[in-house]
Amino acid sequence: MARKNVEIAIIGAGTAGMRAYREVSAHTDSVLLIEAADFGTTCAREGCMPSKLLIAAAEAAWHGRHSDLFGVRFGEPDIDGRAVMKRVREERDRFVGFVLQAVDDWPDEHKACARAQFRSDHELELSDGTVVEAKRIIIATGSRPNIPPVFAGLGDRLITNADVFDWHDLPRSVAVFGAGVIGLELGQALHRLGVRTELFGRDGAVGPISDPEVAAQARHIFAAEFPFHADARVERVERSGDGVKVTHIVQGQEVATTFDYCLVATGRRPNVDNLGLENTSLELNERGIPLYDPLSGRCGDSHIFIAGDSVPELPLLHEAADEGFVAGYNATRFPEVRRFARSTPLGVVFSDPQIMIVGESHRDLVARGAEFETGSVDWQDQGRARVMGVNKGILHVYAERNTGRFLGAEMVGPRAEHFAHLLAWARQSELTIAQMLERPFYHPVLEEGLRTALRVLNYNLGMGAKPPPRCLDCGPGG
Repeated sequence: MARKNVEIAIIGAGTAGMRAYREVSAHTDSVLLIEAADFGTTCAREGCMPSKLLIAAAEAAWHGRHSDLFGVRFGEPDIDGRAVMKRVREERDRFVGFVLQAVDDWPDEHKACARAQFRSDHELELSDGTVVEAKRIIIATGSRPNIPPVFAGLGDRLITNADVFDWHDLPRSVAVFGAGVIGLELGQALHRLGVRTELFGRDGAVGPISDPEVAAQARHIFAAEFPFHADARVERVERSGDGVKVTHIVQGQEVATTFDYCLVATGRRPNVDNLGLENTSLELNERGIPLYDPLSGRCGDSHIFIAGDSVPELPLLHEAADEGFVAGYNATRFPEVRRFARSTPLGVVFSDPQIMIVGESHRDLVARGAEFETGSVDWQDQGRARVMGVNKGILHVYAERNTGRFLGAEMVGPRAEHFAHLLAWARQSELTIAQMLERPFYHPVLEEGLRTALRVLNYNLGMGAKPPPRCLDCGPGG
């Protein structure tokens, strides 16, 4: 049995593992990056980028169908499913190629294509028979789709988001399970591309929204566009010939519908269950994930660090990259371990309208018993939103009583990705609502809607005048 001794071993070559490698390799040549499957990131292969390619095609089709509002008529678009998926695959492969090119430039002796399991706190056994002894170890093994047992008998009719992006043509019909980020984005996109789509959710959830009023608006908006069962009562999901039959309860009656595929988007699970963590001294939580310090990445008091989607708290690319840096920094300098401030939480769903959450969510604030007030704007009558025909949704902003400090926001509405960044910067800068209102707002722009919500919030805090009634004769933005 071959043996290899290194200073630092990194398990997993996704966003977190690659960022950790860059930090570690800048300080030592004694490093081994171990990957069981494909080098590269979930984002490029099956996440952020290919999903946005599909969404871009869907938006083109949607705008072609819905231009009558402006007196412009295109008619029903001719959707070439093979052409749509060809672009998705080719651009996806291009993004992946950039990542692989970076990996190819790294020394071969720094890489191992094998599966790793812990033999002890310092030893890893690889699937190629090599035993790696490392002074420090970074776990960055990512995550995989969570498939509940109810879908076990569907065979090749069961797909995940990764399968979608390998299609060579669009199917006729898809049942989507899960109204989280992946299910909502892909479900709406497939519907807009002419695929008969129904989305089955649970407990009324819509993406990551936790504010009841924002969630209610979101449910209404999406259910008005396509069959969106936010609180579905599904009785059975079973194979039916070359398709899938879904039986659920609608107004007390069983309704059975057959689809070509069942797209399961019911969350993801960290890839830590086959690492042999039981062979280490690490303390694990009820999900089998090592107890760790999120500000240092350190597992307990050990020499082992963890980063990225291996821990499910914030499974986002920018968070994984930050965590990879922190783990690499501390593994390199161990036993000196530093704790790093986290960026303001920031999440976006690229549905239409978009969804965003910044800072502390409504659920977070209620859970910790925060004393806060809410400011709101409904996009229906916002000037620029009406001009553009995107006047759907609602924005809620939250601030601390007594201090007026901005705490967070939730929104479903137009161009939410841009509001998310603006508000994340304000939160990280520890601005108060009054200070945010001192910043300039151009006219006529969607951001004037944010100013309205901030003015309402400042009044609710007892720190500003009551906003004037909405002017019906002032024109856009008035």
